[in-house]
Amino acid sequence: MLNTKFKLSTLYLLPALLAVSLADANEYQPNWPSVKQHQTPQWFLDAKFGVYFHWGPYTVPAHKTEWYSIWMYREGHPIRKHHEETYGDLSEFGYKDFIPQFTGEHFDAKEWAQLIAASGAEFAGPVSEHADGFAMWDSEVTRWNAKDMGPQKDIVGEMSVALREQGLKFIATFHHQWKYVWYPTWDKNTDASDPQYADLYGPYVPKGTFVMANQKTEPLPDKQFNDEWLAKVQEVVDKYQPDLVYFDNKMDIIAEQYRLKFLADYYNQAAERRQDVVVTYKFEDLQPGSAVLDLERARMSDIKPFPWLTDDSIDWDSWSHTNTPNYKSTDRLIDFLVDVVSKNGRVLLNITPTADGRILQPVRQRLLNMGEWLKVNGEAIYGTRPWHRFGEGPTQVTEGHLSEKQNPDSTAKDIRFTTKEGALYAFVLGWPTENISIKSLARYKVKKIQSIKLLGSAEKINWHQADDALIIEPPADAPTDYAHAFKITFKTN
Repeated sequence: MLNTKFKLSTLYLLPALLAVSLADANEYQPNWPSVKQHQTPQWFLDAKFGVYFHWGPYTVPAHKTEWYSIWMYREGHPIRKHHEETYGDLSEFGYKDFIPQFTGEHFDAKEWAQLIAASGAEFAGPVSEHADGFAMWDSEVTRWNAKDMGPQKDIVGEMSVALREQGLKFIATFHHQWKYVWYPTWDKNTDASDPQYADLYGPYVPKGTFVMANQKTEPLPDKQFNDEWLAKVQEVVDKYQPDLVYFDNKMDIIAEQYRLKFLADYYNQAAERRQDVVVTYKFEDLQPGSAVLDLERARMSDIKPFPWLTDDSIDWDSWSHTNTPNYKSTDRLIDFLVDVVSKNGRVLLNITPTADGRILQPVRQRLLNMGEWLKVNGEAIYGTRPWHRFGEGPTQVTEGHLSEKQNPDSTAKDIRFTTKEGALYAFVLGWPTENISIKSLARYKVKKIQSIKLLGSAEKINWHQADDALIIEPPADAPTDYAHAFKITFKTN
């Protein structure tokens, strides 16, 4: 079952007659009723596909997971055993020692942005700072940043310019609330307790303080940690003016007044610039209506009346590059996108660059495949809205945090719907070898159909609207290798 935090549908709807536009007044205040007046911009309602990337010193060991930086310190963990056997004792070689090896010499912001644009993405950007505490921008707040160390490049800044040159909206994602108790600052046997590295590893906390996001953190971060958390986000906003700011979960450990101050300041600054912006959050870290709900490796089982986002990784097992990648197929990625869009969602797909700044060919190929598919079928994706039902077919979706592995691949009997400008698009999530039967479009359920065409094909489509279903005969040739969109128009009288 879906976590109840995802079932607050009605709370996300703001009655139109009560909505107050504050964009011109520039008067968002740091309280929930005020920031809830912010309206989701049109560009985000129309946008359906974005790309981001986890890239940082954790890609140097490239072992198992982007959480290497926490598990390398965890007593008894297999990653700690691997680390000590490979790099030595944690008092001699800690996480900080990966930073000089995070070279990024092949990083090319323009080339990366061109590739992302070729994927058909409409918004994109880097992980600005992960839980490890290493900032990927030119920072005055922390010395541990990619401009002064590692690649010695302003990754966030260069990507903001390059992506906007490609016509994409720029996003910045933040995970750095996790840095609190991420490292064992209590453990005198590791470098994490050394005071000279406290600005990387974080403040002293008692052993056992770390918990996952669904548990209560005690003690909570102090004023200094809250101040630094906010200063980092504000620095990125001031320098690069992202169109979307994404927050990972566990942001509820940050004091409420800091979260509210960020929202009010960001919305006010955007209003002054006449920039339409979006903030996303997970679980209950912000109040419904103040920003856009984001899921992680998950999707909804039905249409939601509010716009939502899901972030998913191109790799089944990791958010960063590892030496043992397990990439999803292009077919899986496209079917996931279609299913999410049919339910009023958007996909933010994570890709996995290497420590030296390469995007490997299997990742590139999947992005290019998606882009080629969207050239044919983008009409049925971009700028669309859900129909009164998302689709039909045998494949059921399991909801809930990190639930994507529980969802099987779709089949040719699975149909998904989108609408735009009076047309209905019916995606068949597999190439049909027998008649396509769509019960939702039976003769007595909808208006009479005027025409049906297969996007990307000039072939005449044979069909008839029966009492119990619309029947479409299988076309002779597939215009693409993935989900196939039939454009359906209805008679006006």
